Amino acid sequence: MIRKALRIRVAALALASLVSVAPVARAQAGAETRDGIAVGGQSTVSRLVSAERLEREAATQYRSLLSEAASQGALAPDGHAQLQRLRRIAARITPHAARFNERAPQWKWEVNLIGSKQVNAFCMPGGKIAFFTGILDTLKLTDDEVGMVMAHEVAHALREHGRERAAKSAIAQGVTIGASILSQWLGYGDLGGMVAQTGAKYTMLKFSRGDETEADLVGMDLAARAGFDPRAGVTLWEKMAAAGKSQPPQWMSTHPAHDTRIEEIRRNLDKVMPLYAKATGRALGSLPPYRSNMGQAVR
Repeated sequence: MIRKALRIRVAALALASLVSVAPVARAQAGAETRDGIAVGGQSTVSRLVSAERLEREAATQYRSLLSEAASQGALAPDGHAQLQRLRRIAARITPHAARFNERAPQWKWEVNLIGSKQVNAFCMPGGKIAFFTGILDTLKLTDDEVGMVMAHEVAHALREHGRERAAKSAIAQGVTIGASILSQWLGYGDLGGMVAQTGAKYTMLKFSRGDETEADLVGMDLAARAGFDPRAGVTLWEKMAAAGKSQPPQWMSTHPAHDTRIEEIRRNLDKVMPLYAKATGRALGSLPPYRSNMGQAVR
């Protein structure tokens, strides 16, 4: 009985050490910025996945997506007014990308617009950006709000959240397999595997919410440096809340609740408003309230 109890304790400690690798790795890194939003260093866990390989795979997927959209007549041509608008906004944001990722100047940035009712946009590793017409048409986004959406998505790529998530998924899979083997060895069937799988699921959701919050904040910094009003992040999420359906409880969701995002944005505005004022050549105290095209105003 003592031997069995010892085996259980050893197994538990081994699993705990594996599960705790990811958060510890990021916590050890120092801040990278001196003004604006300060972030920790890139997660050491992400090194389990090659950045170059992930960027190549992303480029291949992006080409495939564009090809499919073109075959359905859904890919906006170069002369499309909304696509030109997106590319102008991107041209203001991407020069500031190197601040958060030293590889960014080597990326071949691309921006495309796809005809779809999806209220969505993304930036793949390596700077492959796509907007769906649904997010522009449904939310009636101002340039400042588009800047916030784009900078948020670019922040995901710069902070290598996709690379980190891929590495954590591999770790979670290994933990699940290890728990299953240990549980069967100890005579408990696959109980350990089921428990570890459930734990890994909700741990990954937590990491994803953390990624979203970090992308919101880094995106605010990028947008402000590019001359887009970061207060637009508040009206953006007010629009998203009005357009969206009911959300699952925050602890069950891969994204923070809209109110949580707005609160976090407001809490960090004082860090980025000086950047916006500088980018637009105005004194901080002379900035007027931000007012969206839907009537919302943010001071």
